Amino acid sequence: MFKPKRITLNQAIAISMFVFGLVLVIISMFYVSSFLAIIGVAFFFWGAILLYITPTKQVPIAMLYAEAEVSASNIERIINESGPSLPGIYLPPRNLKNADSSIVVIPKKPKITLPSPDEINESLTTNRKDGVLIVPPGLALSRLFEEELGFSFTKTNLVQLQFSLPKLLVDEMELAENAEIQIQGNKVTVEITGSVLDEICRQTDSQPKTHKQVGCLLCSAIACVLAKATGKPVTIQNETRNQETKTTCVEYQILEG
Repeated sequence: MFKPKRITLNQAIAISMFVFGLVLVIISMFYVSSFLAIIGVAFFFWGAILLYITPTKQVPIAMLYAEAEVSASNIERIINESGPSLPGIYLPPRNLKNADSSIVVIPKKPKITLPSPDEINESLTTNRKDGVLIVPPGLALSRLFEEELGFSFTKTNLVQLQFSLPKLLVDEMELAENAEIQIQGNKVTVEITGSVLDEICRQTDSQPKTHKQVGCLLCSAIACVLAKATGKPVTIQNETRNQETKTTCVEYQILEG
């Protein structure tokens, strides 16, 4: 006789978040709501990634592929509708109402003044016309990093991050075979080899504006982390991949002001 397999409390919560996110995404299609779509995708991904990294690895990675595609498509649509063409700026905690969150502003012109916490409302809109605000695709993953470490990245710094993040990715979460962070002034270079998220990130290639201006899932998550750890705005300057060595190299710029 078939005996149903028990699931843990964490798995039950993850499944609930996954289903809730999926429902929000479907509702957003009927009401044409970018806000509901972004929130739904965040819940969808959070539930999926929690299930995926459980020790049993029971959830197919194809589930994450589908979610990443939905997230990138929504961001691509927002960028196309709004028209900004400059690299997105990951806001530091001091520019946010919720320091544990992350927001990207995509400027419509160079050298914009970053929005203050009071200028950003719950629907991620402002009265200003010089930039578009979005929830970054890597927010949920960056929060998961914090959960695994047991503290917020706002309580660390760039030097500490140089050692703790590679260890987290390689040894604790087993998301990559190797990871290194190099710091040169305001430039931070992250090199990751053998990431289990490579295929998900390659999917963003079909959403070129999202990939160039906001970054793929892993690149975005690390940008969220850097903005919190440095307390400064961060942009993704360049990303290169070596298919032979399965290595991705991402260059980040820490901005002043």
